[in-house]
Amino acid sequence: MDQLRKAALALPETEEGTHFGMAAFSVRGKGFASVTKDGDVQLHLPADEARAALAAHPGAEPVARGETLIGLRIPPADVDGKELNSLVRAAWSSRAPKRLAASLAAGDAADSVPGLPAGIGRPATRALLGAGIDSLDLVAGRSEAELLALHGVGPKAVRVLKEELAGRGLSLRA
Repeated sequence: MDQLRKAALALPETEEGTHFGMAAFSVRGKGFASVTKDGDVQLHLPADEARAALAAHPGAEPVARGETLIGLRIPPADVDGKELNSLVRAAWSSRAPKRLAASLAAGDAADSVPGLPAGIGRPATRALLGAGIDSLDLVAGRSEAELLALHGVGPKAVRVLKEELAGRGLSLRA
């Protein structure tokens, strides 16, 4: 459960709630991951990705709505943390608005982004892009606490951002 929570909440605009009394995660109101009453992880995935995951994990079960495959249910013991992260991200991407998913994918593909200092690192760059922040002007509109609340933005990234802002006569919002 801890790994599922960590993986889900690392993705932009993810909210944790409950579904039938069990932990559930959604992006802009669309559920993408939950825990069943048996403790299995249930993921909403496109049919082709669900079929591939089912083939790779014999202990997984398909989740269907009528005749349509909409995801899978997998015991946590049948999947390692790295693969769970990948499946959660695929589920999130399939349910997130296309623009938000594209923003996160662009952050993954880029070592640096014009408008953001390369010295902040890839995790911070992904986190900022996922939050819709792609320039120092937009960074200046945030407080230090807001930046640190983004998964992937740590003290070093904030220090580098502050230095870049100061060099341009800007600062973080108080």
